[in-house]
Amino acid sequence: MIQFQIIQILFVGLIYYLFGGFILMAFLFNAAIAYVSFETVQYLEHYGLQRKKNEKGRHERVKAHHSWNSNHVFGRLMMFNLSRHSDHHFKAHKKYQVLNHHDDAPQLPTGYPGMMILSLIPPLWFRIMNPKLETHK
Repeated sequence: MIQFQIIQILFVGLIYYLFGGFILMAFLFNAAIAYVSFETVQYLEHYGLQRKKNEKGRHERVKAHHSWNSNHVFGRLMMFNLSRHSDHHFKAHKKYQVLNHHDDAPQLPTGYPGMMILSLIPPLWFRIMNPKLETHK
């Protein structure tokens, strides 16, 4: 919607007007890092996993095995339990502080910080993740 684009342009203009070009560049750099981080996490949380369709053509309910999980302490602390993503999908109403680990969910080989770095090196990512994906099909 055009009004949201206008609001964003006005906001960026306001930052430039109030704080100058250097702060504007810092803001835009931070926004780019946040966007790349968000999309990277989206990619690794759902890589290659699919829900089956029933006879009516509708997807099955989301279960713990429909997203990758990680129970590595450092990643859990750093990402506010985001690495317990399977429980978030399984019981979406739960607050992040009380998300549980699911042993039956596909498990990432390392915590989210390590997986985010690994996902930026596609040949290495595929070499490590594709065999893990095959065990969950």
